[in-house]
Parts: sequence; structure tokens; C-alpha cells
Amino acid sequence: MEAWLLDTGPIIAFLDDADAAHRVVVRAFERFGGRFVTTDAVIVEAMHLVSRSPAGPGLLIDFLFSSQAAIHSSMSADTLLQAGGLMTKYADVPMDFADATLVLLATRLRIAAVCTLDRRGFRTYRSGTRKAFDLVLDRAAG
Repeated sequence: MEAWLLDTGPIIAFLDDADAAHRVVVRAFERFGGRFVTTDAVIVEAMHLVSRSPAGPGLLIDFLFSSQAAIHSSMSADTLLQAGGLMTKYADVPMDFADATLVLLATRLRIAAVCTLDRRGFRTYRSGTRKAFDLVLDRAAG
């Protein structure tokens, strides 16, 4: 089964029909028959953003359960150290903690497909195998 790493931006765009990327994300999600894989750091970031709307947290939770997204922990000491190292390495991009956890997860699970709106970042970042990421929303739009 195909897996996509899921970043914060597409989650927000999917849930907010006023978001500029909403249609592209909805179309990509409808065509996708695989599994979303993400980190708890991405979910915390998304929860913070959706909490601006009273219905936001519930919508996010419903999406995560209905999509059966696999949520991996990023709070181990080892992951924190590795993420900090990546954030230093990519400070000029810059890289936030959620992105760092996705890059680490990509390396661990050997997943190159990432569903993100952060094209600049994920065109620059490399997994531990130095492999470039496959930006699935660009592929879906093309």
C-alpha cells in the first residue's frame, strides 16, 4: 500500500474550504488510495492552527480517524536530538520541528512521497539516504 507523509499545510487546506489550496488537496486526497503517515509534531501544529475556529479541533480529529492516519511519536530523546540537528543544518531554509520529524520518519520508514505545501523546504530537504522527496501535490496537479 502506498504511503504519503502528511504535513500540516494540506491538513489545514483540506479542512478549510476558504484556503487557496483546498481544491487541489481535496482532489489529491480523493484520488489517493493509500495511507497517510505523519508525526505527533505535525498534529500539534495543525491542532494549534485549527483551534482558531471552535469547530476546528473536532474537524481535525474526525479527519484523522476517518482517514486512519498513522501518527508516529517524535518525542523520544533521540528524535529530539536528531530533529535539532536537522533544524540547524537547514536553518537557512528554514526547517521547523514538524518538518524535521517528517524527514526523520521518511528515513525510518523509507517513504519519499510527501504531501506538503512547503515546496521550498521539501525540495531542499533530503532523507537520511540523501533521496529527494516526491512532492505528491505537484504530481497530482500536473
